Amino acid sequence: MRRRLIAAALTLLLAGCSGQQAQQARQEPPPAKESTFVYVENLGVVTDWDPASSYSNEIIAMQNVYESLTVYNPVTKKAGPRLATSWRASSDGRTWTFTLRSGVTFHTGRPLDSAAVKASIERTMRSKSGPSYIWNAVESIRAVDPLTVTFTLRYAVPLDLVASSGYAAYIYDTAASTDLKAWFAAGRDAGTGPYTVASWQKGKRDELTLKAYRPYWGGWDRPHYTRVKYIVIPDLDEAWQRLLRGEASFVHRLNPALYRRAARTAGVRTAEIPSFQTAMLLFNTASGPLTDVRIRRALRKTIDYDGTLRALRGAASPATGVIPEGLLGHLPDRRPKQDLQGATRLLAAAGYGPGGRNLRLTLTYAQGDEDQRVFVQRLAATLEPLNVTLVARAMPWEAQWARGKTRGQDIFLMYWWPDYADAYSWFTNVFRSAEKVEFNLTYLKDRVADGLIDTLPELTVTDRAAAQRAYARLDRRLLEVQAAAAVPWVVNYQRAYLGGIQGYNDNPAYPDVVFAYDLRPAG
Repeated sequence: MRRRLIAAALTLLLAGCSGQQAQQARQEPPPAKESTFVYVENLGVVTDWDPASSYSNEIIAMQNVYESLTVYNPVTKKAGPRLATSWRASSDGRTWTFTLRSGVTFHTGRPLDSAAVKASIERTMRSKSGPSYIWNAVESIRAVDPLTVTFTLRYAVPLDLVASSGYAAYIYDTAASTDLKAWFAAGRDAGTGPYTVASWQKGKRDELTLKAYRPYWGGWDRPHYTRVKYIVIPDLDEAWQRLLRGEASFVHRLNPALYRRAARTAGVRTAEIPSFQTAMLLFNTASGPLTDVRIRRALRKTIDYDGTLRALRGAASPATGVIPEGLLGHLPDRRPKQDLQGATRLLAAAGYGPGGRNLRLTLTYAQGDEDQRVFVQRLAATLEPLNVTLVARAMPWEAQWARGKTRGQDIFLMYWWPDYADAYSWFTNVFRSAEKVEFNLTYLKDRVADGLIDTLPELTVTDRAAAQRAYARLDRRLLEVQAAAAVPWVVNYQRAYLGGIQGYNDNPAYPDVVFAYDLRPAG
């Protein structure tokens, strides 16, 4: 694409995320009590079941089905153990060796070993799909022995962080089928996680149900949810009512009014924490009126950044550039301000504005996203006195994205978050030149920016100060010089869930994911 309760979560996070520091694998008898965790999503859940190419909302389920070698720990800001129990890097950062956890099995019944890790990552690399770029530095992978795997890199990258990615770092059983693409597309899985797919009904309200994988290496010797159900309810009021009736366990987003009500409701707990997720307005630099950089710069100045934060009432934090706080490359002193006089001058220079021609712009945004809807309404109202007509259309994500790939809009509003806890993801996916349109929905082609982007992975390992300077140059070039985009806010996650649930926390590296295995069921 796509931080909540800090105090209560710290101890739990230190103990580990997603069950990654549990005891050695044991096959326990089924728990005496079956329990279901019901997650309410406002958009569709699964776009792509293939763990090599999955790159959308299904992260909320797939992080419970599949596991990676490492997992990001937001307390230490480092990678922690998951399928790998330890790892080491050479002094030049170009050789990494991981020791695997013993006794792990795939949901297919086959054992996890170094050969399976090698086959899994190599298939993902061959897919050349959007998220597979995280392994671009890998030159070769060697299965040293059953529990040891070594990566040789073309250039230094933080491979322990790469291996914790929310996308394309999944380890899966490549021997599950001779036609894995079709096998996964039918709603099957081949992961190692605590849950496996029980049922999937694409496009239905009760879209997906997971069930416990009994031989899970973490064991089932304490109370856990044994089923995880994902239901799609675009109407936030209905989602809230489901929670009140106990028909839902967790609502991943509410509008500000409902969130305030939830905070005052007995039997309901709330969590509000900043994220790594940014809202981005991507301007069409390749066709239409926004090929004129003066109009793009004017649009950036029309945005009421402070007013947006007030309107979203706690659901947003200030953006100070492309990269949110908490990641290398964040620039705390670049908070933008609205400048309607400056915007009017730029529009006039381009022949538009109050004294010129009417400018008509099309904008697409996510259907069912209340925060985006509020922002778009406010932007349209701001533009109207400037003789700019904003034609906004709310669309299901898949339809919006398909239209974006055809350059079918002037402005594309979406969220972006890093694939792993590193800012490189924004730049290589959203802003780097590419002939094939995926997420580079500004369609920008800038050789200077491309050159800077290509230096980032190695600099992050070898010279972090230089990497910070490169990020600063990129931020200025893309947002100010090219004005290819605007970043109006950083998302604050506002959750509501049943008060009896224990062990919930948010990990910003895995947006909207609830690691259900870590929870202790309500009641």
